[in-house]
Amino acid sequence: MSKKVQEFNEYRSKMNEKILSSDNKVIKRIFNLDTNAYAEGHLSVKTKELLGLVASAVLRCDDCIAYHLDTAYKSGVTKEEMMETMSIATLVGGTIVIPHLRRAVEFWEALEEETPN
Repeated sequence: MSKKVQEFNEYRSKMNEKILSSDNKVIKRIFNLDTNAYAEGHLSVKTKELLGLVASAVLRCDDCIAYHLDTAYKSGVTKEEMMETMSIATLVGGTIVIPHLRRAVEFWEALEEETPN
């Protein structure tokens, strides 16, 4: 696993565990809602992850972008699909999204290092 991907996943896991151990009902429900929203439904998981990627890029959340890239990659999204999705995000979000696009491509390359899609 790429160091970049490993560090991201380890940090996210560690902090989610700490957050959820606080036993806050609202936070637990938000986490649960997020999990359920991205489950297979009328839209595929792959489609939902690409939608999440666009929203995350437009909102300029690098952690969210990395999360959706990782999950999209594991759902079988190709680099071409990811780039087309990010092109829509850049169009909608404007040129301010370009730095996030750079980091998204860098993270995608780290994902590809671990196992070619």
